Amino acid sequence: QVHLVESGGGLVQAGGSLRLSCAASGGGFRNYGMGWFRQAPGKEREFVAAVGQKGRSKYYADSVKGRFTISSDNAKNTVYLQMNNLNPDDTAVYYCAANLFGLASTQSQSYIYWGQGTQVTVSS
Repeated sequence: QVHLVESGGGLVQAGGSLRLSCAASGGGFRNYGMGWFRQAPGKEREFVAAVGQKGRSKYYADSVKGRFTISSDNAKNTVYLQMNNLNPDDTAVYYCAANLFGLASTQSQSYIYWGQGTQVTVSS
């Protein structure tokens, strides 16, 4: 069983930055594929970023390329999402997720463990 806990969300003005963290428990973190997804009110959950096993591959949604960076720290069993130049369209609940295949997948159905989410609100 893998338990994921997100933190770092909050309220920020447009143009600002936030760093989200997702701490994983349960062992074997370095072999996981990790992803960040988000869901805005009235919208479907969408892919944001993913990192594969041992950080070998990374993918980003087009909407966040050049602004967001995903990284992982195996020593801390934590994956991060650095978000820069935020805009109101980034407002959503952000979820981290883990798959045990080590895949940097853009598909939510690839992930079997999910955190509870952290709210990010960007004001204009």
